[in-house]
Amino acid sequence: MSDAATLELSGIQAGYGDFQALFGIALRVEPGEAVGVVGPNGAGKTTLLRVISGLLRPRAGSLRYGAHDLTQIPAHRLPEIGIAHVPENRRLFPHLTVEENLKMGAFTPSARAHFAARRDRVFELFPRMAQRRHQLAGTMSGGEQQMCAIGRALMCAPKILLLDEPSAGLAPLVVQQVFDLVRRIREDGLTVLIVEQNVSQVLRVVDRAYVLETGRVAAEGKSTELAADPAIRRSYLGMH
Repeated sequence: MSDAATLELSGIQAGYGDFQALFGIALRVEPGEAVGVVGPNGAGKTTLLRVISGLLRPRAGSLRYGAHDLTQIPAHRLPEIGIAHVPENRRLFPHLTVEENLKMGAFTPSARAHFAARRDRVFELFPRMAQRRHQLAGTMSGGEQQMCAIGRALMCAPKILLLDEPSAGLAPLVVQQVFDLVRRIREDGLTVLIVEQNVSQVLRVVDRAYVLETGRVAAEGKSTELAADPAIRRSYLGMH
């Protein structure tokens, strides 16, 4: 997207109480890129996304999106500057319909003004959501709920989409469908930062990736290079 900006982190430290989760993280996402953050459980992936999305204040470091200092912007204001977060476990309103959940994502003035057009675009991207528009979100399958959560985030017309473990708890076939959706979103020119344990799937859809281990960047590079790296293949892809 032409008006998108660069997301840049430098020296980010963060944690919870006495526990330090991130140690000097540096990360950069250029407009139009898809970037992955991978690593084992406890590596700090979700903490990193919580810092970027304003849910956790860093203890030190710089966090910028273009001209914006994200450490000074509360989480609920981030959609106004083009940042949308799809949290782990989806966090839908289970007793609301699909369409009502989409409406909850259209809370900025611009999104409210263009609700119908953006809803129709989501239905175009995800035809199953159009079929389920009047169904309660809590009665849908995990894959359908993930589509709804992504669709809700798209309602504010973000410039960058933050995806936290989109394949969590899903069957392998559904995981493939979710990553196919990520590819389609990319084709729209949207910048994507995806945090995920499913390394093999992520490396197929992103341009570059960062590998986190115990709160530090252990490796980074183009997805093709990381997929060919013997250490990455042994540790994360189960290959020798």
